[in-house]
Amino acid sequence: MKILFLTGRVPFPPNSGYPIVVYNTVKGLLTLETEITLFSINPTKDHIDVDDIYDPVFDQINFHSFSLDIDVNVWGAFFNIFSNQSYNVSRFYDDDAAKLLENLLREQEFDIIQFEGLFVVPYLDIVKENSKAKLVYRAHHVEFDVWEKLATLERFTPRKKYLEFLSRRLKVYETEQINRFHQVFSISEPDRQNILLMGCQTRLDVFPVAIDFERYNVDVTKTSFPTLFHLGAMDWRPNKEGLEWFLDEIWPDIEKLSGELRFYIAGRNMQKQFFDYDSENLIVEGEIFDAVEFMNSKAIMIVPLLSGSGMRVKIIEGMAMQKCIIATSMAAEGINCKNGKDILIADTPDEFYRSILQCITQPNKWLEIGANARKTVERDHEINSNAKRMLAIYEVLMKG
Repeated sequence: MKILFLTGRVPFPPNSGYPIVVYNTVKGLLTLETEITLFSINPTKDHIDVDDIYDPVFDQINFHSFSLDIDVNVWGAFFNIFSNQSYNVSRFYDDDAAKLLENLLREQEFDIIQFEGLFVVPYLDIVKENSKAKLVYRAHHVEFDVWEKLATLERFTPRKKYLEFLSRRLKVYETEQINRFHQVFSISEPDRQNILLMGCQTRLDVFPVAIDFERYNVDVTKTSFPTLFHLGAMDWRPNKEGLEWFLDEIWPDIEKLSGELRFYIAGRNMQKQFFDYDSENLIVEGEIFDAVEFMNSKAIMIVPLLSGSGMRVKIIEGMAMQKCIIATSMAAEGINCKNGKDILIADTPDEFYRSILQCITQPNKWLEIGANARKTVERDHEINSNAKRMLAIYEVLMKG
């Protein structure tokens, strides 16, 4: 079977949510005798030097990419207001990229073409005009839902109005596109429900984040305690706002619990304002080389998201590393976990305080939750079983 993946980022290296999801999907399908081609937009914001990619998965695929400047432009954003396009999405379209994709489609025939996320959907018309393949759309998030929630949290009125405007445009675009595919994959059950509410009438299945457990080796002898940590890309607005809330409203009281307690903050594109929080008990590390090694060395994972959609890949990775995770209901949304068994849910400063206090005073508690978390992700997020199920759906599409 010949499969083409269209992606809004180069998924190498798999060091954050979107690349991990795409990378593990490709890796799993390669074990099932599929031939995979990858066409990636390579945006300035997350630009990857393709010549520096050294990865066995990369060596097994046919790869094409197009470098594109998607940075927000003040004038571009202003003039977009007077168009009928979503500025979030339109920045990912380029005529030269479309031509490159068109040439690829004329040179090769594919059985399945999978669009990884909303930002490559602007190329759908090019694909439909030049290919008879079955078309699959995977929603990594319900995009408009992310921006809707951000707008509700925004206090500065002009910015709030603009976020509401962006979310409305995104909702119109997503709703218009969702039924133009033969198959839709959502990344969680709550997202599946939201997509149905958007009027989806095509085939719709849930495919959660897949994990290659060979990468997540736990060594508890290297885990320091008592330690808290937060890990996430800090240029993603929900991460930024959630961490600000935790540091301003919760951390000052947590810090007083123990002079030995340390809170480590890491993630790419760490913004300057977070370094201002740095103290003896709070260490801001910025971007780290090895996320798995970082997680292994710390005890308790803090995920204070107040907005967002989809499934938090870093929580799945943390569970795979047997971490006790304390997260908001929003952060844990879509993950098949149970409060008090394989995760701790905290939605208020008091709940975070009580959960952290419990873990610090009862070390066996966080160890037990971490062990249960690993069992949960082994059951629901194993890479090979997910790949087999996806291939089976592809085969049904082709017969149809």
